Amino acid sequence: MAKKFADLVARRSLESQARVDVLLKKLRAEMPLHELRQAQALSQENLAKTLHVNQAAISKMERRTDMYISTLRSYIRAMGGELEIIATFPEGQVKIENFSR
Repeated sequence: MAKKFADLVARRSLESQARVDVLLKKLRAEMPLHELRQAQALSQENLAKTLHVNQAAISKMERRTDMYISTLRSYIRAMGGELEIIATFPEGQVKIENFSR
């Protein structure tokens, strides 16, 4: 007999839940744009409507390896987030403010 996923999740030990939470945080810390959009439960069409572009433009944007910071900021804001640019050095991190607005 098939079991409901929610029932299986509810029966996990606290230790198992903690391991899953750590893994989830690690996976969410680094992901490509299309996975970030999917994690936010948004389709390319929904995001395209918010940005007033067509779905193909979203697909193209998600495949790019280089884009304007303003384009990336708009994409992130359309998902309800804010973009921060952080420079990482051996002695620590610095938030770059030039691109805030």
